[in-house]
Amino acid sequence: MEENTKLATVEDTVEYHLFLIPDEPRDPEKHKEILQKYIERIMTQFAPLLVPYIWQNQPFNLKYKPGKGDVPAHMFGMTKFGDNIEDEWFIVYVVKQITKEFPELVARIEDNDGEFLLIEAADFLPKWLDPDNSANRVFFHHGELCIIPAPRKPGAVSWLPTTPPTIPQALNIISTHPEEILASESIRAAVNRRIRGYPEKIQASLHRAHCFLPAGIVAVLKQRPRLVAAGVQAFYLRDPIDLRACRVFKTFLPETRIMTSVTFTKCLYAQLAQQRFVPDRRSGYKMPPPSHPQYRAHELGMKLAHGFEILCSKCSPHFSDSKKSFMTTSPLWAGFLESLKKNDYFKGLIEDSAQYQARLEMAKNYFQLSVNRPESSLAMSPGEEILTLLQALPFDIEELKKEEADLPPEDDDQWLDLSPDQLDQLLQEAAGKKEAEPISKKEEQNYDLSQVSESMKAFISKVSTHKGAELPREPSEAPITFDADSFLNYFDKILGPSPHESDSDDLDEEDFEYLDSDDDLDLKTQETGEEASVKGTLRNLKSYMAQMDQELAQTSIGKSFTTQKQMEPLSQTTNNSSDEEDSGAGGSVMTPVDVDLNLVSNILESYSSQAGLAGPASNLLQSMGVQLPDNTDHRPTSKPTQD
Repeated sequence: MEENTKLATVEDTVEYHLFLIPDEPRDPEKHKEILQKYIERIMTQFAPLLVPYIWQNQPFNLKYKPGKGDVPAHMFGMTKFGDNIEDEWFIVYVVKQITKEFPELVARIEDNDGEFLLIEAADFLPKWLDPDNSANRVFFHHGELCIIPAPRKPGAVSWLPTTPPTIPQALNIISTHPEEILASESIRAAVNRRIRGYPEKIQASLHRAHCFLPAGIVAVLKQRPRLVAAGVQAFYLRDPIDLRACRVFKTFLPETRIMTSVTFTKCLYAQLAQQRFVPDRRSGYKMPPPSHPQYRAHELGMKLAHGFEILCSKCSPHFSDSKKSFMTTSPLWAGFLESLKKNDYFKGLIEDSAQYQARLEMAKNYFQLSVNRPESSLAMSPGEEILTLLQALPFDIEELKKEEADLPPEDDDQWLDLSPDQLDQLLQEAAGKKEAEPISKKEEQNYDLSQVSESMKAFISKVSTHKGAELPREPSEAPITFDADSFLNYFDKILGPSPHESDSDDLDEEDFEYLDSDDDLDLKTQETGEEASVKGTLRNLKSYMAQMDQELAQTSIGKSFTTQKQMEPLSQTTNNSSDEEDSGAGGSVMTPVDVDLNLVSNILESYSSQAGLAGPASNLLQSMGVQLPDNTDHRPTSKPTQD
């Protein structure tokens, strides 16, 4: 028996909460009635936007959620968006628009990662805001992102709690101080950039392709286009047990296949097209050769048919009739349909026309899934919904075949094969950065490598903690301040006091003068114990460093560095050679390392070894705004040889 190879994974889920302000005490039943009316108004008003949308897993939905603890009763929704992250950001757009259309509502939204809106704007967040204190601070109000600040000192601002606020506290702050809690322009811009382009962006996320499908699937998709997502997911997440049902097809026979046009999201299309799959010989799904002009249509249809067959195979042939009864018997349906007509959902279509009926079916489906959503025990699975439609919808294969001649053209799927440059451009756009201007040949010849060393110095001077390092954002930023006294005191506590004497040969001239002067020695004996300890610590550190330098200088690591002496003119090196030999008897003289030259040389070597691909050198430099020209010299890079 084949094993089930599916892995248990945590599904990506987004949750959204809508609160009514001001949150005054109300009768629970009356409050519930008010919130349910809001749900009906919201879902009706946004129906033209939500009805035709193809969701990856679950649609946008709202339901009443009773109060619990310090969380008041409110409207709540949860959507599993799976692999299509665009579903999550479309929901962000919808929630943002809801608070704009209904100013008395406040919304908060989070997913498996927590406050993902803050993650999106991470580069612009204030330093005090972190995952530990961000609870109940981020909301949408009047269509704008709001962040409830924390007081700099306890009690500094009377209306700000010193700890993360509760939901009632947050709602009260939002209603009384809406201007003070508005997120900064840069944070709002980061979030708005991610949802920019909606609702027009919805059409750009779709992909239309021809598929050679069984007639039953064609009829089902005509009534419920959203079921294409369930079919793709069933195929994409198949396991050996699922494929047993596809050895011999019982519901969607291969001999009934016809050519049709199917609308996918780009995510669904990529999942279906990019998987390699060979059907079972017994299934009857024979494929034309890859050179056939309609090979892709046959391949897509075969894969989608497997997904639909898997869905139907998981249903009992006699599932409960209570699931088959449609929710139009609900008292909400009549009011919902009337609201749709008022909002011009049917675009003036004649009631008996095919287009009107198609829109009506989509509205019924939307109403069932989002407005009057049944309990999970009564909700139909996609397979049960497909079987119900097949029983209720008679279709004529010959009539469907006649439509083959009038199919709309397919969309180009070259977006599946992005070049590295196109991918980089998309990543830059997603990060909100402008694409870097290409470096001209003249600029390549006059390129100043000091930019690299200066940028690295600026990076090193920034603050770093266990959470990461700060990148230099603006060249005009003031350098970081350094408190030398605090630094020395810190080391004094760690290393403790040390003897005043030092045997280090690496002391500066000032240190020698300091030790040889009788007056200075007299002064030194009068210094306080703390000052003596600090100076002793410094000398001790210098001694340690000098000894380490002496030991490393004779190793392969030490010899790998380019020193300042190696970069002097040859004549100067020759003239000084005798002096170097004379001093050799007394002890080796340490030649300072050329830090800038070694830094640039190592970075260029690392950059060259990337061979045009992403790597640590290019990533670090780009994050600091430094763009290196392409390497036109393909000879292996090497450091200056040591004479």
